[in-house]
Amino acid sequence: MSKIEIKILEQDAALDLAPLISSYAQERKRGAPRQPDMFYAETLLNDRTAEVLGAYVDGKLSAFCTFFDLPETISGKRVGHVDILYVDYEARDLGVTKAVIEELVKLGDDRNWLELQWNDPNEVQQSKISEISRLSTAANVRLSIGIHEEHTKVQ
Repeated sequence: MSKIEIKILEQDAALDLAPLISSYAQERKRGAPRQPDMFYAETLLNDRTAEVLGAYVDGKLSAFCTFFDLPETISGKRVGHVDILYVDYEARDLGVTKAVIEELVKLGDDRNWLELQWNDPNEVQQSKISEISRLSTAANVRLSIGIHEEHTKVQ
């Protein structure tokens, strides 16, 4: 069984992140293979609003998830918002997607997020979210995983 380690990526991960971003772009856009862009990877890792979770499979960066920690206007709390979760082809079917989602939920608990929002997760991601959260996601385009549901009720 492969060992999966998940952590928030720092600047020193840019060299490993650039090829994954390139692979993600290639998978989404097709066409000619993209060249890894080290400058963009560094820019993303230095962004003042985005954070990047990395999943290492047996010591190799094999997945990344870009997310945001945002204010939620009505409650005065914060929410997590997932932009992208990409798992390299060689690391699929090893439990990486589930591990990243579990880490996001744990992060949300630690940061007291009201919910975790996700625009347009793919089918595999939706099934893992359903498994972890016990919510049905089949009909949702904008998915919200309640973390602290007691704060969403009007008092």
